Amino acid sequence: QVQLVESGGGSVQAGGSLRLSCAASGSTIGAYNMAWFRQAPGKEREGVAGVGKYGGTVYNDSVKGRFTVSRDNNKNTLYLQMNDLKPDDTAMYYCAANGFGIVLRTYDYWGQGTQVTVSS
Repeated sequence: QVQLVESGGGSVQAGGSLRLSCAASGSTIGAYNMAWFRQAPGKEREGVAGVGKYGGTVYNDSVKGRFTVSRDNNKNTLYLQMNDLKPDDTAMYYCAANGFGIVLRTYDYWGQGTQVTVSS
């Protein structure tokens, strides 16, 4: 079993950048596919970006070219670099482990989330 703790959220203006981190404990993330999801108020949780245990990545079309997902297995940490942020990116961001791609219901382990707020 793996425990996940997100950090790095905050408030930024449109066009700004943030880097989210997800620190894992209890197990090594090297064994898992990992992903980021987000949930805005009144909306369903959606997949943002995923990175497989062999390094392949997948992105939601809405973030392609702006967000980059990466993993450092030695630090047991997942990252999400977010550039050119838009107000529509405002949401609670969650990391997840042991699933497939960015398919929500396939993931077993979840963090508590970190809030990202983008003002226009």
